[in-house]
Amino acid sequence: MKLIFSKLVNYFVRGLLLLAPLSITIYIIYQAFISVDSLIPIEISIQNNPYRLYGTGLLIVLVIILSVGFLGSTFFIVPVSKLVGEAISKIPLVGIIYLSIKDLINAFVGDKKKFNQAVIFTVNKENGIHKLGFITQTDLAFLDKEGFVMIYSPHSYAFSGETLIMPRANVKLLNIPASEVMKLIVSGGVSQGSV
Repeated sequence: MKLIFSKLVNYFVRGLLLLAPLSITIYIIYQAFISVDSLIPIEISIQNNPYRLYGTGLLIVLVIILSVGFLGSTFFIVPVSKLVGEAISKIPLVGIIYLSIKDLINAFVGDKKKFNQAVIFTVNKENGIHKLGFITQTDLAFLDKEGFVMIYSPHSYAFSGETLIMPRANVKLLNIPASEVMKLIVSGGVSQGSV
């Protein structure tokens, strides 16, 4: 009886390990779909009975984003966008928030990606402690820090991290795709991928 119970527990844990990542991913995508779709709820009335059209709100949001992206690539909108961005950046507090979000998004997906050079760096030589991160600035003359680099080191399982200024001698460039290193850091070292 004890052996059967042990096998059942083993099967349960294995099933949980197989189903949990897929279930959680589907749940997150479903919740994102529902929240985006609820931004523009569309209903039609058939014989005085209202019916909600699911997916149309999401489709409209996607079309708006794609249209703005397309227009943002044209020579006419670029100067207008730049002027609006400069005007927003001059508003106290709002400018700080706007520029921080803009820089963060550009660092991940923009034309000027910042998280493309993965590094490992020494935190404590005596104990041999190292961290992973990404070089974001190589010239720190504006901070009067010659021979130093700026590194962003994300936290695991969080949308946060820390900015460090390290001597260049303590930093070693990694010959690994930045996306794999990001996956490794964010997963707390659990996800290995091709690393």
